Amino acid sequence: MSGHSKWHNIQKTKGAADAKRAQAFTKIAREMIVAVKEGGGGDPRSNSKLAAVIAKAKAANMPNDNIKRTIDKALGAGNTENYEKIVYEGYGPQGVAVIVETMTDNRNRTAGEIRHYFDKYGGNMGAANCVSWSFDKKGVIVIDNEDEELDEDTVMMDALDAGAEDFEAEGEVMTVYTGVDDVAAVSDALTAAGYKLLSAQVEMIPQNGYIKLDEENARKFQKMLDMLEDFDDVQNVWHNWEDAE
Repeated sequence: MSGHSKWHNIQKTKGAADAKRAQAFTKIAREMIVAVKEGGGGDPRSNSKLAAVIAKAKAANMPNDNIKRTIDKALGAGNTENYEKIVYEGYGPQGVAVIVETMTDNRNRTAGEIRHYFDKYGGNMGAANCVSWSFDKKGVIVIDNEDEELDEDTVMMDALDAGAEDFEAEGEVMTVYTGVDDVAAVSDALTAAGYKLLSAQVEMIPQNGYIKLDEENARKFQKMLDMLEDFDDVQNVWHNWEDAE
């Protein structure tokens, strides 16, 4: 997994303002509601989709009360929220591959906004699977090592013993890779072992590494990413740009 440099996206949330944190919780709650409805109920032991979202929520410091309330809401007979997951793919400046995962209750609104952001910042939205074929779907767990006091070999062994597939040390963070269905179990084991998790979710990782942009296109693409991430319908944005900050 060498070359995985998506930590720039997670860094944004590390010291996030309350408004950003609230927006993140809202997006996770929406994902949780869909997981309950599509994955087979409110018990994470029998609903792997829900288990993965709960792991993501905990790593984002979403309070347990919020998690329980969201699950109860999804299970309630009066809940009429009807979101669906739609993935858009395309290219940013200089052919950067972009995958945008959304949860929406209005396909037309979401598609129009996503297409607008691609067009405005020098990209173009493409057909399904135009870029996703060049990404691998993996569970990614980021462990906080801000003080750089963690022993790399110890963390690696703890991660592998918990069921991880791969491990990478990156200075202030250590990244653990798992199978798609193993994120929750591995993150729970690492949390129980005393590690502080900064992120735990399923991600799309470029198979062929990351690419660099010139200064002008980097500026355009960062604006595009900011607009996408601020759009409430967008859950995640994956890409193969190396130097985003």
